[in-house]
Amino acid sequence: MRLIYWLRPGLKIKRWLVAGLMGIFLVSVSISYHLLKFNIVNSNWTSILVGLAGLGILFFSLRQGIISILDFVYYPATLTGRNGNNKLNKKIYDKKFLSRGPKIVVIGGGTGLSVLLRGLKLFTSNITAIVTVTDDGGGSGKLREDLGMLPPGDIRNCILALADMEPTMEQLLQHRFKEGDLKGQSFGNLLIASMNDISDNFEEAIKKISDVLAVTGKVLPVTLKDVTLYAKLKNGSVIKGESNIPIKCLELNSPIENIFIRPKDARAINEAVDAIDNADLVLLGPGSLYTSIIPNLLVKNIKESLNRTEALKIYVSNVMTQPGETDNYTVYEHVDALLRHWLDASIDYVVANTGKISDVIGKKYGTEGAEVIRLTQEDKEKLRAKGIKLVAEDLIDIKEDYVRHDAVKLSKIIIDLVLQWKVANDRNRIIDYFYIRETMKR
Repeated sequence: MRLIYWLRPGLKIKRWLVAGLMGIFLVSVSISYHLLKFNIVNSNWTSILVGLAGLGILFFSLRQGIISILDFVYYPATLTGRNGNNKLNKKIYDKKFLSRGPKIVVIGGGTGLSVLLRGLKLFTSNITAIVTVTDDGGGSGKLREDLGMLPPGDIRNCILALADMEPTMEQLLQHRFKEGDLKGQSFGNLLIASMNDISDNFEEAIKKISDVLAVTGKVLPVTLKDVTLYAKLKNGSVIKGESNIPIKCLELNSPIENIFIRPKDARAINEAVDAIDNADLVLLGPGSLYTSIIPNLLVKNIKESLNRTEALKIYVSNVMTQPGETDNYTVYEHVDALLRHWLDASIDYVVANTGKISDVIGKKYGTEGAEVIRLTQEDKEKLRAKGIKLVAEDLIDIKEDYVRHDAVKLSKIIIDLVLQWKVANDRNRIIDYFYIRETMKR
C-alpha cells in the first residue's frame, strides 16, 4: 500500500527522483567505458559485480530516504506521538490532506456561515464562500453609505473564519472602536475599505485581503452591484432595506411573504458561477433565511448555475428562530421558503438539529422572541414527499450563553455525506482513498 501512495501525485518529487536516476545511469555508462578503456577493470564479471554492488547501495539509500519522507508526510508527529518538529510536520501533512478534500461551495452570510467555515477548513482547503452583499446596518451600512462600497461585515467574518492567523491578529481585526466618529466600527471593516480604495474593484480587494491573511479557499461577494433588499409582507406592506425588515415585521405583526432585490438584473460574478459549476457540494446555510441565504438566490445566474451543477446540494437549517424573520418556523417551513424563491430547486439533503437547550438559555432567548427550531413528524413526511433526505442530529454548541452549531460535528456530517455521494456516483474519477482514510481518523 505504501508503494501505491508513493505513485500518486503529491509533493512532485518523484519526477525529479526518476530524472536523478537517469542521470546516475548515464554517468555510470560513461565511467564504465573509461574503466574498461584504461584497463582499470579488466574483467566483465568484475565490472558486473561492481555495478551490482553500486545499484544495491543506491537502491537501499533511495528506499530509506523515500520511507523517511513518507513517514514525515503521512504520519506527522502530532498524530503518531513521534518526536519531531510538530508544527512544521502538521502544516505539511495538513496541506497535503486538505488539498485532496472535496470542492465545497457555501452560500449565505452572517454568523452562521462563518461558524460553519471554521469547521469545514479542518477537512478541505477547496472551499468557496459566496457571501451576500445586502447588509445596510451597523458599521457595514455606514461604510456603504459614506464610501459607496459594498458592505464588508459578512465578508470580513468569513475571511477571519478561513484565515490562518494568530489569535491576537484576529482579535485586532474584530476590534470595535468605542469612542469618537468610529464608534461601533470594526478595524477589519476599515482594512477592507482601505484595500477597496487602492484596488480596481471590491472583488480584487477581497482577494488581496485573503492573500495577506493566508485564507484557506476563497471568499467571494455574490455580486459587485449595489443591491438593496426588499420584503413584501403578508399584509401587503413592502419594506426596504435588510436591517429594517425584521424590525418592521415585528412592528406590523406581519410575517414575510417573499423578498426581492433591486436592481433585478444584478449578476453574479463569474468566479462564483464557475465555483458552483465545478463543485462537489453546494451548501445553503446556516444563516438568516430571508436576509443572508435567499438574497443570494435572487442574483442572476446563481439559481441557473445551481440547477445546472451536478454537485450534491445540502440545506443546513438554523438552530434558533429569528425574531421578525422566522418566528414559529419549523424546519420544513425554512425549506418551503427556499423553494418559493428557487423554482425548480433540487435539494438532496436537509441537515437539522434535534438538540435541546437548558431552561436558563431558553429563557434568555425567549425574552428576545427566539426559540429552538422544531422538527416535527409532519416536517419529516413533507421532506420525504419532496424527495429530500433528512439528517437529524444534536448539533447545539453553547459558548458564553450563545447558541451556535457545533462546527466540527456539523462539518463531519457534511464531509461524510459528500464522500458517500462521491463513492456512489463519481464513477469517472479515481476516488481518493487516502483522503477518505485520513478523514475517518479526524
